[in-house]
Amino acid sequence: MCGTGVKVSIITPVFNEEAELPNFLNKLQCFRDKGHEVVVVDGGSTDNSLMLAQQGADRVIVSKAGRALQMNNGAAVATGDIFLFLHCDTFLPDKALNAISDNYQRECYWGHFDVRLSSNKFIFRIIERLMNLRSRLTSIATGDQAIFIERKLFNRLSGFPEITLMEDIAISRLLKEQSSPVCLKQKVITSSRRWENKGVLVTVFLMWKLRLYYFFGASPEKLSQLYR
Repeated sequence: MCGTGVKVSIITPVFNEEAELPNFLNKLQCFRDKGHEVVVVDGGSTDNSLMLAQQGADRVIVSKAGRALQMNNGAAVATGDIFLFLHCDTFLPDKALNAISDNYQRECYWGHFDVRLSSNKFIFRIIERLMNLRSRLTSIATGDQAIFIERKLFNRLSGFPEITLMEDIAISRLLKEQSSPVCLKQKVITSSRRWENKGVLVTVFLMWKLRLYYFFGASPEKLSQLYR
């Protein structure tokens, strides 16, 4: 057990991520050494993701594809007091779990980190500041910010709504009805590859378009089509 007495389960959904997994899991070993847990949920990868996960995680399970479904299945086998949902292109700061433990409240505890995009281009400093400000003002977090949730609270809400997109927004709405999030100033570093591949302006426009459609009640299936 970790020194604080609070065990964190890091839960990661993957699908064909063999290029990312070795470095990602390597950076999590320091947390495992302190008594925390890494759970990887493979969504039916056709590459070597499953084999690589088995080399660096405490628990590896196979699930039907779908990020919300995979994270819920991971939570079902996790043993921690707090669940930390982490994308495999996002990296935690060295003392991330200490920050979670130090702020731990045993009732209705949840929150997220600030985010830093991996590119060194100045435009990404603006984007990440706006992302962090938006989350603090709205109490809505995105998956890139490494959302963490106390186990009993997560179970009481029946986990992530199992929709094809915007599951992070959906659970944030449920969570903020229970309590305000803990917004940690430590920054997780998340890949800017999506922004760079599709173009910054195109990606910004798409993200806001998806949020607007979601706000006005568009179906998850419609949002998924727009995203693709």
